[in-house]
Amino acid sequence: MANHSATKKDVRQSAKRRDRNRYYGKTTRNAIRELKTNTDKKVYGEQLPDVVSMIDKLAKRGIIHKNKAANLKSKLTKKANAVAVA
Repeated sequence: MANHSATKKDVRQSAKRRDRNRYYGKTTRNAIRELKTNTDKKVYGEQLPDVVSMIDKLAKRGIIHKNKAANLKSKLTKKANAVAVA
């Protein structure tokens, strides 16, 4: 690591950003996992918009790629439709 004060500050900032991004990513993955295990149609319909919003925020922040976000949302919506029919 360089001894410039700006470089030291950048290291501190990137560490904070990394921790924050890991937290958001892990929280979203847990929410997706909980949603997938749920089989109740009503609860699934209530939780789906919140999880989709979390996924969109990850893509907007650059934590995940926008195509990955689209794929996740598509899979969750397909499962929601399957739960609604059953």
